[in-house]
Amino acid sequence: MPIDVHAHYVPLKVLERLEREGGRYGVAVVEHEPTCQKCLRFEYGLQVRPFFAKLVEPVASRIESMQRAGIDRQILSAWTDIFGYALPAQKGDAWHRLLNDLLAELCAAHVKSFSWLASGPLPDAALAARELARAVKAGAVGGVLATNVEGTNLGELPLDEYWAAAVALDVPVFLHPAQPAPLARSAKFALNQIVQYTFDTTLCVGSLISSGVFDRFPKLRLILAHGGGALPFLIGRFDLMHERADKAQGIVATAKPSSYLRRMWYDTILHDAQALRYLAARVSAERIVLGSDDSFPPADRDPLASLRAAGFDAADVLKISEQNPRQLFRL
Repeated sequence: MPIDVHAHYVPLKVLERLEREGGRYGVAVVEHEPTCQKCLRFEYGLQVRPFFAKLVEPVASRIESMQRAGIDRQILSAWTDIFGYALPAQKGDAWHRLLNDLLAELCAAHVKSFSWLASGPLPDAALAARELARAVKAGAVGGVLATNVEGTNLGELPLDEYWAAAVALDVPVFLHPAQPAPLARSAKFALNQIVQYTFDTTLCVGSLISSGVFDRFPKLRLILAHGGGALPFLIGRFDLMHERADKAQGIVATAKPSSYLRRMWYDTILHDAQALRYLAARVSAERIVLGSDDSFPPADRDPLASLRAAGFDAADVLKISEQNPRQLFRL
């Protein structure tokens, strides 16, 4: 029963609610020019690109595509680009409650096919922690955070109350990159998806390691999107600068960064068999979980085939696709 831990979905009811009462959340549904498709505009000025068709597809269509790929369950998270972390605290809280409640409703109606991850209104760690606790009580199997808050790395923010809540609730947190407005240097050539998203993860986890989050919360369980970004491949540079960087850089981790690699979990979305084998050699197959990134253009449309292409034997395929996710999410 393979489990896809990295899949996105936004229930259409979210758009219907926003069209009726978007002011309550500080989020409006608008028409994107020139495509005339629906997209979201946040009251602080951000307008995201239109929804991809698969992101809001009928549930029956999603289940059919899962079956074609041999996936029995998806652990759904909303689209991190619409998390709206710059919303005022009260509206941000209401917005994430809406996202979580409607994902919970969908998963409860299709309990054999879906589980879900709860988002929260950063950068207010207390509000986000309370929403995580509420969502877990409602059935969420973990949390999901974007890897930056309006361009600030998570390790530079006072989020200990949220990390403590995740530990107390005994749930993992999925860290997923977000770049709703591409930077000038990554706006063309698909560099936002190829480079910006993966390095957003790298910057985030580097900040969490170096700021001592893993030292303060040794039982914290984090899942990194897209094979951990560039972290596994740059870990030597992280170790070197842990030793040589000036104290003004603020690195307070008690151990070298490579010692934290096996404290985290990594999805399989690398699109390269050799890269996936390197990841397994660096962190072990026990720390890898199946992911597809379903809904978006860079999705792995046959993630089980990717495992076989990387040369994993039947035991490791079973471990990565089912046993690790079951253990990680306490399924």
